[in-house]
Amino acid sequence: MALPSINPTSTPAWKALQNHFNAIKEENIKDLFSKDKNRADNFKINWEDFYVDFSKNRITEETFKLLLELVDQVKLKEAIASYYTGDIINKTENRAVLHTALRGKESDTVFVDGKNVMPEIFAVKEKMEAFTNDIVKGNRKGYTNKRFTDVVNIGIGGSDLGPAMVVDSLQFYKNHLTTHFVSNIDGDHVNEVIKKLDPETTLFVIVSKTFTTQETLTNATTIREWFLKHAKQDDVAKHFVAVSTNIEKVKAFGIDENNIFPMWNWVGGRFSLWSAVGLTVSLAVGFDNFNKLLKGANAMDIHFKNEEFQNNIPVVLALISVWYNNFFGAESEAVIAYSQYLSQFATYLQQGIMESNGKSIDRNGDRVNYETGTLIWGEPGTNSQHAFFQLIHQGTKLIPADFIGFAESLHGNKDHQDKLISNYIAQTEALLNGKTKEEVLKELKDQDLSNQEIKELLPFKVFEGNKPTNSIFIKKLTPESLGKLIAMYEHKIFVQGIIWNIYSYDQFGVELGKQLASSILEDIKFNTLKHHDASTQNLLEFFKTFR
Repeated sequence: MALPSINPTSTPAWKALQNHFNAIKEENIKDLFSKDKNRADNFKINWEDFYVDFSKNRITEETFKLLLELVDQVKLKEAIASYYTGDIINKTENRAVLHTALRGKESDTVFVDGKNVMPEIFAVKEKMEAFTNDIVKGNRKGYTNKRFTDVVNIGIGGSDLGPAMVVDSLQFYKNHLTTHFVSNIDGDHVNEVIKKLDPETTLFVIVSKTFTTQETLTNATTIREWFLKHAKQDDVAKHFVAVSTNIEKVKAFGIDENNIFPMWNWVGGRFSLWSAVGLTVSLAVGFDNFNKLLKGANAMDIHFKNEEFQNNIPVVLALISVWYNNFFGAESEAVIAYSQYLSQFATYLQQGIMESNGKSIDRNGDRVNYETGTLIWGEPGTNSQHAFFQLIHQGTKLIPADFIGFAESLHGNKDHQDKLISNYIAQTEALLNGKTKEEVLKELKDQDLSNQEIKELLPFKVFEGNKPTNSIFIKKLTPESLGKLIAMYEHKIFVQGIIWNIYSYDQFGVELGKQLASSILEDIKFNTLKHHDASTQNLLEFFKTFR
């Protein structure tokens, strides 16, 4: 069954939302709390170890009701059914979208082209488990019979961002292996990694679905050349493994066929960390923890699939995002995680969200007449409080923000955690309430300033407040809770794509620059100059003066 194709602006709910927005757009969230003493309880979802508070938003009960009507009118329920059952919802590439199957239960049945793919998924998981255990326990050794100490993941995009983020986020659970990630085609990047490595004790994981990605193959070739300065060609098979569908190209590289972990075309790169693409994660934290990550994601999958929309975390977060993007005209969203472990989380989400929903053509092939996609950015708190929070608090832009916090620390330092969480909660309160002119005036008078000094300083210290936030409060950062959190944002992406009537699972926008780069590379290598615009020609000529 194909996805429904409904222009959201043509629905009665969208038109009602526009009228509603015009009526309440000047409302202050503080006033909404005053009017409804039960607001905090009415706008929260408590699910397993997640507590999601969305009460600090510019929404009313009527807003929420109309947003829920919108997802009914764009047939979200039917779309979710297609999402989980292997229908070709990535129509432009003629593929199913089944990253959810990768974390499903062995007893599940998910069909692609009439074949249940679950046995195949679990066969790969068993291979990953055996391989991980052999490396971690030292049963499998390098060419000089030494145990492996380092693992290098060579990939880019979804073959890098997901695994790198998860390994970083789960540092607390890491074993003795040191992991490195090589992604950028910048030679300085790969050489900085190489100089830290011992070829006798390093395992290389090349992740490339087609085994043709320029960045990945260039880095892999450079690393292999470095490795062969110390070892023989036959030793490549002991130190290099691949995650790919292109078995012949992998074998030609020198990798043993037994060391190839398969991928499937029904898993998009930015959603692939749950597959063998997560091999580096499994090696870094152990297969048991990797499996717990999958189980956490599966719990969120079940919640998203079965929960009523008003209590469905990804649906609610997606609706709030659409409300700000399409009615308030807010172009960006900040993601602020109050955990240094999640320092790469916003970077990871940038690909997932902006590559998925950065589209201007709808599912009918027509240009959209409304905004799609949101700019995603963020850094961990409290660092971000001392950086860009100035813009959120007192700037001219409306920036909705997700605040992510964990009630328990991993190392058990209560003093640090109390201070961290006090900042986490205080910032959402400050963004809600701001600071009035009267409050500032009282503070300044208490400082024994002159009337002239007070008059001059007063306008600069007023905070208007009314800044929207979602608080996602989680008991503790574990492999399971991280799996839930990642899957939550994946499903939010899906809901937004359905509402905006776009295909979220292709990424043709990344291809044009790659194609032109190949042409320009020929110009550089062969000292030719094909026809380019004047600016591009000048840049090429400038670069050639240094060669």
